[in-house]
Amino acid sequence: MTETLPQSILFCCDHNAVRSPMAEGIMKKFYGTGTYVQSVGVKNDMEIDGFSIAVCQELGVELSRHRSRSFDEMEEWGDDLSSFDLVVALSPASQRRALELTRYFHLEVEYWPILDPTGLGETREAKLESYRAARDQIIKRLTDRWGGAREDT
Repeated sequence: MTETLPQSILFCCDHNAVRSPMAEGIMKKFYGTGTYVQSVGVKNDMEIDGFSIAVCQELGVELSRHRSRSFDEMEEWGDDLSSFDLVVALSPASQRRALELTRYFHLEVEYWPILDPTGLGETREAKLESYRAARDQIIKRLTDRWGGAREDT
């Protein structure tokens, strides 16, 4: 039994450069625009990772225009953390930060332990395989929770 999609969801990871942008892009691709989807990092010290762009492009998910941002920048840009129905942390550091920031809100924070593919693999193909593994873990979590991709997206 799959759950009803939340009205808004925030994915977070360490740098908003690999896992959380992949989750944001895949969520939008699979489930359309009925859910407001954003992503952030604990820090914003990296641009979107090229391997993330490549493995998502294989599914028709466009990430090349993604601009990384931190929790602090998100709030500066007008997205209030308390306005999200669900926060999904994809790394231990982002889970700690999300729980710290949401302790005064009635807000659900979930932890999905997704592989950090950065630094794995010696060759380009081995690196791509690591990124595909992380991407596929995200897809499995999404589809286990909300079912397969919607036909009307």
